Amino acid sequence: MSKVKKDAKIVNFNLSVEVIEALTKYCEETGRTKTAAVERFVMKGIKEYEESKENDKS
Repeated sequence: MSKVKKDAKIVNFNLSVEVIEALTKYCEETGRTKTAAVERFVMKGIKEYEESKENDKS
């Protein structure tokens, strides 16, 4: 039985050693993959940004 492929694009970027170590520790502790963790954190950051833009308009 094969996995369903996710609609995704490959992205390459550099992260500091400090960030990679923290990400690796987080993933080991939570059982999440690095991909899942980064997607979660990026979307959370974007959501917070969008909410702050909305609050600034008020």
